Amino acid sequence: MRPVDNSARSWAPRAGLVGAGWVLAVAAAAGAVLTGRFGDRPGTLLLAVAALALLAAALHGTLLRPRLTAGSTGLRVRTLGGTRAFGWSEVRLTLSTARRFGREVTVLEVEPLDPESSDLVVLGWTELGADPRDVHEELLALRPA
Repeated sequence: MRPVDNSARSWAPRAGLVGAGWVLAVAAAAGAVLTGRFGDRPGTLLLAVAALALLAAALHGTLLRPRLTAGSTGLRVRTLGGTRAFGWSEVRLTLSTARRFGREVTVLEVEPLDPESSDLVVLGWTELGADPRDVHEELLALRPA
């Protein structure tokens, strides 16, 4: 792995969003226990599934911090598969916009230039804690000419 220098900039999910995920996961789990005590099986199942989904999202947001780190030597991306480090000449950074649920969503794509690597990483607002367009501009400013 290539080291990222001390002047590195990093992006991660907002702490308040991750904290809200933990609070909602606990609330959904407590709701599942309470509805289970009163014999409401469909409600218990629904709340248990919601608690597990919220737990997974909160755990993901907690463990993969920071999600993206960049410095003068390159960048690092943390995923469930581990941390990948890239030199600036090894990646292509692009913005992609698509319509999702009736609104425009912009994501930052970090694509390795190695043809044998299929590790495209797509980062949106929730993963970065900032607008992907702003992050893209900062990354281009950090990237040596």
